[in-house]
Amino acid sequence: MGKTILRTRNFCIIAHIDHGKTTLSDRLLEFTGTISEREKQDQLLDSMELERERGITIKAHPVTMWYRAADGLEYRLNLLDTPGHVDFSYEVSRSLAACEGAILVVDAAQGVEAQTVANVHLAHKHKLVIIPVINKIDLPNADVEGVKKQLEDILAIPGEESILCSAKQGIGIGEVLEAVVQRIPPPVEEDEILRGLVFDSVFDGYRGVVGYVRIFSGSVERGQEVTLMSTGRHYEVKEVGIFTPKPQVQEKLVAGDVGYFIANIKTTAEVKVGDTLTDGKRPAEEPLPGFQEVRPMVFSGIYPINTADFEHLKAAMSKLQLNDAAFVFTPESSVALGFGFRCGFLGLLHMEIIQERLRREYNMDIIATYPSVVYQVEKTNGEVVEVDNPAHLPDMSVVREIREPIVRCYVLVPNENIGDIMQIMMEKRGTVEHTESLDTRRVMITGILPLNEILVDFHDKIKSVTRGYGSMDYEPAGYRAADLVKLEMLVNGEVVDAFSSIVHRDKAEARGRALAQKLKEVIPRQLYQVAIQAAIGGKIIARENVSALRKNVTAKCYGGDITRKRKLLEKQKEGKKRMKAIGTVHIPQEAFIEVLKAN
Repeated sequence: MGKTILRTRNFCIIAHIDHGKTTLSDRLLEFTGTISEREKQDQLLDSMELERERGITIKAHPVTMWYRAADGLEYRLNLLDTPGHVDFSYEVSRSLAACEGAILVVDAAQGVEAQTVANVHLAHKHKLVIIPVINKIDLPNADVEGVKKQLEDILAIPGEESILCSAKQGIGIGEVLEAVVQRIPPPVEEDEILRGLVFDSVFDGYRGVVGYVRIFSGSVERGQEVTLMSTGRHYEVKEVGIFTPKPQVQEKLVAGDVGYFIANIKTTAEVKVGDTLTDGKRPAEEPLPGFQEVRPMVFSGIYPINTADFEHLKAAMSKLQLNDAAFVFTPESSVALGFGFRCGFLGLLHMEIIQERLRREYNMDIIATYPSVVYQVEKTNGEVVEVDNPAHLPDMSVVREIREPIVRCYVLVPNENIGDIMQIMMEKRGTVEHTESLDTRRVMITGILPLNEILVDFHDKIKSVTRGYGSMDYEPAGYRAADLVKLEMLVNGEVVDAFSSIVHRDKAEARGRALAQKLKEVIPRQLYQVAIQAAIGGKIIARENVSALRKNVTAKCYGGDITRKRKLLEKQKEGKKRMKAIGTVHIPQEAFIEVLKAN
């Protein structure tokens, strides 16, 4: 048996958005005296301005606290703050793998939500001890007994185990810390060989990459040669330390510790989340389980509104990528929008955050194309290709089938909205697997939906139908074949690549008609009639006409025979015909921006 490290506890806090996870971590830091009165600030572990403003955690952040427990001994508590949003679920799973226990925070007024359920499933998967904490008990509409019953019915967690607290008022913080010491098992070291789980990394402009690591066995110190097992590259450690929220240099990190290491690593792409850190001279035989490459799920083109900003945009994206290895981009050009980048994101929130950071931190004026997902296309010769851009879809004559990514979706809604939500799911080509009643007021609906259907407005629709009471969470559930087609928009017979998209055959006509009407509003009138068409393959499924500007050529005719007027009109008609044959329609940049916004 391995050696038990008695006075260390590693735990994380999991919760639905806005249930008070970050406030609780602030109070724990204050209670243990980790931060002084002078350093106090709300949402202490959320360092990004965007994180504070939206009240979400984007990057995981560890912190070490010392706590003298009721038994008189001093314990070292390592808290790992985890992002709560589904887009970062892989990062969350790695943070959970670095712990032995989790504090589950549930809002006393709102009860168990979709993400609470998903997070508890994740914690069970990693065999963590769960300490339920019912937060915000000081609210006038807190229903503590109801929440206890929900914990038992939905999550199978005994209600009497839960700790009542109010992070804002500082009630019950001591009990939470005692429970961490009493209930969460101490880390166990199997042998002396160095194994460390890298659960995140950030880029420091002066010192390169700072890797966040949890040491499972062995130790790491300055000057030691280490290897990252997924790439097999060797580095020399320059510094190790712990966070008390600020980095504090240590002699070495030993088993059970959570801290950071700095080696001569230049980009975060080399440090993969979930990788195993081991000794360069005496490496571990196999890595810690659970490592996987993070793969983008959603793709979108990002273009500078002013084409001269292309180089600035490239530099800004490279800087963002230093801190966020999950964000990928490759240059692409479009006839309509000029030069830009095809970018891959973990999900919608991730995409929104990166676009927002480009606008804010780097003052970029950008436009993003319609988000699309990665399709698997099987050709008739059996070859399977992955397509993330409608422009790269092979000719339909050589395609056997197109498979689209699907997700399993958990939606929690009030009872009276079940019908509407099921209706929305059916509209989105989803199927409902099962529904279960959580309590007298709410129901959890589990369904399977195509990812590209929930990309744009699914979440908004749930919120508006349930007047804000619904919540959703999803996890990838593989691929399945579907009747998908490439919808193209033609202006005056020319295909405009920026508006191409891959859609389901049943929805193609409605989508094509809507796009054609939108384009009709924004394309300036020419001297001849311009046809705007939506087409699948060679078949036109929708059409709008932009009528011609017309000069009154018969104004100078007064009196006389009708044939004089007819002659002038015929002449004008000939001219327009010739113009139409050689004329090209220039679509202004603003038109693209308008249409893509409306999408």
